[in-house]
Amino acid sequence: MLHKPTKHPLAALAAVAALLGALLAFAAPSPAQAVPATIPLKITNSSGRGEPVYVYNLGTLLSTGQQGWADAGGTFHPWPAGGNPPTPAPDAAIPGPAAGQSMTIQIPKFSGRIYFSYGQKLVFKLTTGGLVQPAVQNPSDPNRNILFNWSEYTLNDAGLWLNSTQVDMFSAPYAVGVQRADGSTVNTGHLKAGGYNAVLNGLRGQSGGWGNLIQTRSDGTPLRALAPGYGLETGALSASVMDDYVNRVWQKYASTTLTVTPFADQPNTKYYGRVSGNVMNFTNGSGAVVSSFQKPDANSIFGCHRLLDAPNDAVRGPISRTLCAGFNRSTLLANPSQPDASAAAFYQDAVTNHYARLIHAQMADGKAYAFAFDDVGHHESLVHDGNPRQAYLTLDPFS
Repeated sequence: MLHKPTKHPLAALAAVAALLGALLAFAAPSPAQAVPATIPLKITNSSGRGEPVYVYNLGTLLSTGQQGWADAGGTFHPWPAGGNPPTPAPDAAIPGPAAGQSMTIQIPKFSGRIYFSYGQKLVFKLTTGGLVQPAVQNPSDPNRNILFNWSEYTLNDAGLWLNSTQVDMFSAPYAVGVQRADGSTVNTGHLKAGGYNAVLNGLRGQSGGWGNLIQTRSDGTPLRALAPGYGLETGALSASVMDDYVNRVWQKYASTTLTVTPFADQPNTKYYGRVSGNVMNFTNGSGAVVSSFQKPDANSIFGCHRLLDAPNDAVRGPISRTLCAGFNRSTLLANPSQPDASAAAFYQDAVTNHYARLIHAQMADGKAYAFAFDDVGHHESLVHDGNPRQAYLTLDPFS
């Protein structure tokens, strides 16, 4: 996995950037094809909405590790020192295109986020530890009633990784794209016609409290659906929402072996899982235990963390990512060899990540980042090119 949407503050993006640099150094373009210091990002407003749009480019500058923001010309501005309590951040808003219009900004070699909001500017503050991002699961967050969303990207000497993400929430629809050196363009993130309302209506119609993930304004206007991990945090979903499936998985693999082949390009690297009591132990081909996992709860599954922690190593992390994808997609019972190669069997159990199920079902190409390791098997909404000419962000219609 080379680029994963993150729930963590932008401070964590410095670590992500360092990892990317280490992993991708071998793929850096030749000097004749060097990625320039900035590339253009064309933003097109096809939303059909009349409110003004505000755009923000926030992240970590890869050359220095500094956190800050970039203006429309791609010039980097480091954040000033924050405070406790948090102090207002400088206004980093870039006026976005009106409905039916496009504009182009420059993006520097960053690991960060492109935020966009409708009607109001977002509120950002600075603590002594860095930037405070919107946390709309908190009803007192100043951005709670603002319609907004964001994309995540890394631009470095090895190219551009740009994705649409629903890891934290499903909100204002948009798509991303990249123009390659040969002039061809690839894009992802577009919803099917009517897909935005179909996702929200699907959540409303799903038993078990999934409709409680939807946040609305006081006038009833839907703003977003929170990812289910935040639904647990706010009480919108029961903490036991995944228990039945987990119990069945644990029962099955007490007497059956779960085989995990985490690397598509290394088919002979396999790990074998068996349950003993409350623990699933994984062994290698020699029979040595290489990692063990406690029986996970819904929080661990939806967040791909805690009991399903995935360090950036060669063993536990890859196994955990595979397990997390299998739990969210509910494929572990049907297939004892993971990960699944095809999406046809995903989300077929009554107990599943219905948020992810509904989003994937409404994506034009079937791809989304609906949970942290949705890239297992390459089902993520990501575009990449090693020598990008231009990037694209399209604000799509809501209906």
